[in-house]
Amino acid sequence: MLALSLVVALATAGAPHPALAPLDDVYPSLDALYVDLHQHPELSLQEEETAAKLAARLRALGYEVTTGVGGHGIVGVLRNGQGPTVLLRTDMDALPVKEETGLSFASTVTAKNPAGESVPVMHACGHDVHMASWIGTASLLARSKERWRGTLVLVGQPAEEIVSGARAMIADGLLTRFPRPDFALAVHQQPMLPAGQVGVVPGFALAFADTMEIVVHGRGGHGALPHRTIDPVLLASRLVVALQGIVAREVNPLDPAVITVGSIHGGTKSNIIPDEVKLQLTVRAYKEEVQKQLLKAIGRVARGEAAVSGAPREPTVSVIPGGSRSVFNDPTLSQRLRPALTRTLGEAAVTDFPPVMGSEDFSEFGLAGIPANLFWVGSAPPAVFAEARSRDTYPPGNHTARMTPDREPTIRTAVATLTLSALELLGKSP
Repeated sequence: MLALSLVVALATAGAPHPALAPLDDVYPSLDALYVDLHQHPELSLQEEETAAKLAARLRALGYEVTTGVGGHGIVGVLRNGQGPTVLLRTDMDALPVKEETGLSFASTVTAKNPAGESVPVMHACGHDVHMASWIGTASLLARSKERWRGTLVLVGQPAEEIVSGARAMIADGLLTRFPRPDFALAVHQQPMLPAGQVGVVPGFALAFADTMEIVVHGRGGHGALPHRTIDPVLLASRLVVALQGIVAREVNPLDPAVITVGSIHGGTKSNIIPDEVKLQLTVRAYKEEVQKQLLKAIGRVARGEAAVSGAPREPTVSVIPGGSRSVFNDPTLSQRLRPALTRTLGEAAVTDFPPVMGSEDFSEFGLAGIPANLFWVGSAPPAVFAEARSRDTYPPGNHTARMTPDREPTIRTAVATLTLSALELLGKSP
């Protein structure tokens, strides 16, 4: 079994921390848990067996465990005298992706999606890494109670991939039925970093994300007689281009924003002009006021393009409920935690990471008024990462069929990151 100082390949300058000493003994059980979770993934809102496995582990470690919070959510509480309360969150759900990693323990699971369709299921975002690391952290902190004072709140969250689980758990009393956290922490594995590195992002880390649907209406007819129609395909094509002018010319260049048309559907045959075309968009920004500006402008531009085309009626523009809000890492908290990591992991292992336009409902904890921080933990095998960067690419990323974390160094580094961060925030043993 490799020692932590060896697997955190870029972090040889740090000093050992006594609380991490049991990790070598604990790791085999974490690895077995990871393999089991990877082989048996469950879709959002279906995480019943996953939650049961984690709850059993927490109970065995001495945590007070409550299940069924906001769906399949679990909460484990460990009290250790007077001191701060620290929340550690893991997500539990998987994605409807067919695994193509070639691993001996690759998922072959299929499940019914909300539409009743049978789909393949894979932990393509690394939630299996998060869960194994979370249990590892729970174990190390339970074994080192002489080093801290306060309360740990371990949250196993469902439905992160559909950005509804955190909101559901909070609505079900997460912050009132259980000790209210003074701080909230999470990690997320990141294939855009080599395993052994930790990415720190003070401030905005992930974006608001809304899904929009636009249906543009025309007057169908024969493809050979376009002059007798109002072509919604042409209207939709113009709209795709026109929408980019919102970002390019209406939003402050210093405020990041994204409008992507990811789906466009219309027509049934090459020589038939249809009556309507449907577009699906993802809209993203860090600031709430910018997000609102984008959503409003999209409707205006869609109506304008329809008017220019002589459409028989205005387009139908709708925002799909359930969007996520931006993750904001409390800068003071980030600045406090970074030295705690570098002292043990080493300066080279703790690096700045840029904000990204992805989304995560860990945002809900910060929006509830809790200082929060999400760390990126590198998961790409270092040699694979270096080879990919030499070609100006990256290893297979999150939500792809070939995403393959370098699991041992990734889990070990994630455990160390959460454990050291929690110890920094909890009260010190007298």
